Amino acid sequence: MTFFEVWVPEKTVALRIDGDDRVMERGDDGWWRLDVPEAGPGTDYSYVLPEHDSPLPDPRSRWQPDGVHGPSRVYDHAAFTWSDGAWTGRQLPGSVLYELHVGTFTPEGTFDAAIERLDHLVELGVDLVELLPVNAFNGEYNWGYDGVCWFAPHEFYGGPDGLKRFVDAAHNRGLGVVLDVVYNHFGPSGAYAPMFAPYLSFAGANPWGASVNLDGPDSDEVRRYITDSVLAWLRDYHVDGLRLDAVHALVDHNAVHLLEQLAVEVESLSTHLGRPLSLIAESDLNDPKLITPREAGGAGLQAQWDDDVHHALHTLLTGERQGYYGDFGSLDCLETVLTGAFFHANTWSSFRRRHHGRPVDRTRVPGHRFVAYLQNHDQIGNRAIGDRISATLSPGLLKVGATLLFTAPFTPMLFMGEEWAASSPWQFFTSHPEPELAEAVRSGRRREFGSHGWAEAEVPDPQDPATFERSKLDWSEPGKPGHAEIFDLHKRLIALRREHAELSDPRLDKIEVWHGDQYVVMRRGRCIVAANLAPVPQTVSLRSVPTKVLLATEPGVVLQRDRVELPPETAVILYAR
Repeated sequence: MTFFEVWVPEKTVALRIDGDDRVMERGDDGWWRLDVPEAGPGTDYSYVLPEHDSPLPDPRSRWQPDGVHGPSRVYDHAAFTWSDGAWTGRQLPGSVLYELHVGTFTPEGTFDAAIERLDHLVELGVDLVELLPVNAFNGEYNWGYDGVCWFAPHEFYGGPDGLKRFVDAAHNRGLGVVLDVVYNHFGPSGAYAPMFAPYLSFAGANPWGASVNLDGPDSDEVRRYITDSVLAWLRDYHVDGLRLDAVHALVDHNAVHLLEQLAVEVESLSTHLGRPLSLIAESDLNDPKLITPREAGGAGLQAQWDDDVHHALHTLLTGERQGYYGDFGSLDCLETVLTGAFFHANTWSSFRRRHHGRPVDRTRVPGHRFVAYLQNHDQIGNRAIGDRISATLSPGLLKVGATLLFTAPFTPMLFMGEEWAASSPWQFFTSHPEPELAEAVRSGRRREFGSHGWAEAEVPDPQDPATFERSKLDWSEPGKPGHAEIFDLHKRLIALRREHAELSDPRLDKIEVWHGDQYVVMRRGRCIVAANLAPVPQTVSLRSVPTKVLLATEPGVVLQRDRVELPPETAVILYAR
């Protein structure tokens, strides 16, 4: 027996199976329901609304085998055989994240193909694999942020069973899985849920489309829709955490914000499942209230992405100062983020032309609640040609950046291929089948970067399949000269974090930072990290006596009593008395 139900508070609706429209029964809550005993798993179905000529997929569809415009298919979660019964989860504190896009991680671009590369991640030493959005979107491939089916894994990647096989395989290798999810807007094509009910707000829009109705009339069911999606990924797909995209675009004036509601329900599910579940926010607000426990008046999320750490490192290493990089780039700035997580903490932002952010209480908020990175999908893919930092930095500075990232008091994250300085770019790509939408995306992208001084002709066509193909990793590279030593460095840095508790210590008030002319030093308990960013050798004061070198990114490091001589563009990790 299959029980069908759909929320349509202001219209009539019929269920269509095998061309037959079936009358549903409306409840007082605006939900329409019907039992169909013969409609078992694998049955295709859709809904018929009076003002639409064509049937529409289920807003809560678990499976869209023919794409987002096709019928939904009945899917039985209980039919999948899991082998991860011994999995007890992976907590975020102390972990290393690895962000990947399923479509470009391998030549095949599927969940099953990604499974074949999990042993590489085990060798690297990461703990949690973070997948860019995998819920169904229109077309064969894009970044995933145009999703419209918030319960159904993308069919071209392998559908529901494919995602489960990936998670199961990851768990059997000791790797946790985090999913990137988008609840601040629907994609531009195939978003049929708003045709059924008031899922969208009339109060405004964000840069990606109409805002979701989180606090207007009938918003309780919309919030339930999002909450049920969150719980489904964690429960039905055994996922260990979710990265919540652009939560600053969630417009919610309720006393209990949606994020707090999610934190409460996820905590309840975690208690029931007996394993840690993490919610990680992407936020442009620089507001530590997101990651402050609910008992202390915060939203209770486990972590948030920290762009300020990225900007401080990126500008210092590259010299770039355009756009939102304008306030960053000094060693003072780097010291501020290493000890306080945010650079903009109720301070003037020249890019925003206003004060921005709120200070972090260094004695109360641990650094592991901030996810830090030298690269990620946004910071690479939102450059005009999608060039990685390794395309412009010297190998020496690339190693310095990695060393500073992995010895900072935050939760570090790598973007796929970063661990070997991949030569492939990661560009903005789409496969919208509608010509008008394709042209709008193409021309809009070129106008955007043209306004920032890039030649429009240099901006890759997002709709050109070659743009997608260029963005795929080249798996012949990790063992080659120029790449193997970068991979080895990342393995050693991750191993050192596990070997020495000082290097993963999240206490922001226990880190000591000082700097001079193009060098910076961090003291982490008995571990000292010194980095020379200059193109010439430097002698750096350590303020203590080192006893041995744990890691040096280049040969030629010379220890003196309380100083170290560093070759150009070199970082070293020392152990001191």
